[in-house]
Amino acid sequence: MTHALSRLFEPAKWGKLDSRNRIKYGSCCVSNYNERDGTITLRELGRTQVIAATGCGIITNQGAYPDPLGEGKAYFRQVAIHDDKFIPQFEKIAGYIHAAGAIAIQQILHAGRYGGIDLGYCIQPSIVPQTLPHFRPPREITKDQIRTTIQQHADAARRSIKAGFDGTEVTSFMGYLLATFNSKFTNRRTDEYGGSVKNRGRFMCELIDAIKQAQGDAPLVIRLNGTELMDRWGGNTEDESFELMQLAAEHGVDMISVTVGWQEAPESSIGRDVPPGHWNRLAARAKKLLPDTPIAFGNRLPDPAMANQCIENGEFDFWEVCRPLLADPDLVRKAEAGRMKEVKRCIGSLNCLSRLFRDLPYTCTVNPQLGHEYDPAYQITPALAPKKIIVIGAGPAGMECAITAKRRGHEVIVFERGAAIGGALAGFAKNDLANSDDLLSIVAYYRHMAEALNIEVRLNTTVDTKTMRSMLHQFDVAVVATGARIDGMLLPEPTQSGLMVDALDVVADETKTGQRVVVLGGGKIGLTLAESLKQTYGREVTVVEADKRIAGDVMPSFKWRHTAWIEELGIPVRTSAKVLAIGDGGVKIRNAQREEEFLPADTVIAAVARRPNQELFHELEWMIDELHGCGDSLVPRGLTQAIHDGFRLGARI
Repeated sequence: MTHALSRLFEPAKWGKLDSRNRIKYGSCCVSNYNERDGTITLRELGRTQVIAATGCGIITNQGAYPDPLGEGKAYFRQVAIHDDKFIPQFEKIAGYIHAAGAIAIQQILHAGRYGGIDLGYCIQPSIVPQTLPHFRPPREITKDQIRTTIQQHADAARRSIKAGFDGTEVTSFMGYLLATFNSKFTNRRTDEYGGSVKNRGRFMCELIDAIKQAQGDAPLVIRLNGTELMDRWGGNTEDESFELMQLAAEHGVDMISVTVGWQEAPESSIGRDVPPGHWNRLAARAKKLLPDTPIAFGNRLPDPAMANQCIENGEFDFWEVCRPLLADPDLVRKAEAGRMKEVKRCIGSLNCLSRLFRDLPYTCTVNPQLGHEYDPAYQITPALAPKKIIVIGAGPAGMECAITAKRRGHEVIVFERGAAIGGALAGFAKNDLANSDDLLSIVAYYRHMAEALNIEVRLNTTVDTKTMRSMLHQFDVAVVATGARIDGMLLPEPTQSGLMVDALDVVADETKTGQRVVVLGGGKIGLTLAESLKQTYGREVTVVEADKRIAGDVMPSFKWRHTAWIEELGIPVRTSAKVLAIGDGGVKIRNAQREEEFLPADTVIAAVARRPNQELFHELEWMIDELHGCGDSLVPRGLTQAIHDGFRLGARI
């Protein structure tokens, strides 16, 4: 145990239960790995075994919906617990957790406003229209349905305990059913379940009472908002949120997990745009309000050292961690051993959340193995015949491939034409308004692992056919991970020399811009540059996009953030625009109104679609027996795909 993290790793008493440390794995919504009827799959069991073995003292299994009709079901492949027939599958999960030496908690999740995915409607206290189009129209829950729903939660708790779990958890996380009763945004009832904070909290209190009666002395955790972030819609104030915590404590909950936000909130709670530690004050307030109630917290708190300090300061009792353990399941053990440089840090890209909204299984940008624990193609196994491998390109795809191949026993050398590991990622990280440290942590990880594994990385080295001919005999395999470039063929030929520059050159600091900048392309590359140039360098920036909307290639969880930044920074945007000419001190476009418009510019940045750098690959096809392309050099996509491509290739070479 490292002295620096002594509070985090000290044993803790929780009621009648003993936890080996003060770390609670928090349920990350659902995985979407299961069957449509709520049956748990082998894929889910594989993931659960990995989670169980993370070293946490308390493990919370993902939320199961408790009603047979599916009004509480939020995701197509959410696990179910509304019938005794499901008990055996939960027995397996509880067994995995106990075998790993942890306390097992089963979360019961009725999605309410965000449920009814198979039904075409949702239920909530009052008929309040959805603010996001992909959720179902609401129906008002009746008193009889309230009583039935409470009983369904109690029955689900009974099944959980029968399956071997030590306790249960109910959640108002992100605006689920419990939250809709608690919040004045969605609860506009005039009966005993609406009006005052106490009345709005009545459903919660009756739910607590029923569950505790059903499960005896087994502990109950409740997840409650410290703040809803729903001021725009007339949601609860922060003070009202803490009044609800007080009510929950008075009804005997055994732990309060403090969380933040709704799915409809106009600002992020856990994304990369939120600084680590930003919400810690909410946990501290809860602990001060309820000194005798164990408080768990972990919203946007990926750093064990920060969590340890918070416990030391008395801000909360248990570090509730989820997404950082999806990114690196060995985080807890690495932290305990003082090996934090080996940790793949959660970067807040929210692939673990945004894919769920598209009814897809969640994934992780930096951990390709998540969800593939039973898939042989994703296992790092010793190579049957160790090979000598050359990797050309030290971006994420190339480095991921090199590290994975080296772990399998291959001999690997990396060539990079630039001055540092990281490729374009390092440049984009520096221009990222969200949190550059998150993206730069990937680069730092690759640097450290290359050194730790003795992977030779030759920087400032350009590989061409002449170079390859001189050393081909030294290698069995060549991997081309040379990335992609802006496709200049998509734009008119500039008539003014030096006016148009490549976005990737700007990112790499190889080209400086003038004061007036027009960015051609409103995808993630163009928007990242436009925002940085305006915010950091004070440039006058205009964005031109051919599509009807900007951020078309940005995942849903971050699309709104770019839109908000563009608005907050006052950056003019021309959508549905066609570029007619580039020259004479600017750009001529045909705008959405079909009118020609001239945009003056000292610099025009080409940030349209990219094309793969495949020239070297084709030149090498007849020079080496085993040749592979990797990442953007195959198909330009994003960071997630580059990392995953590199890993899969390294795992199979």
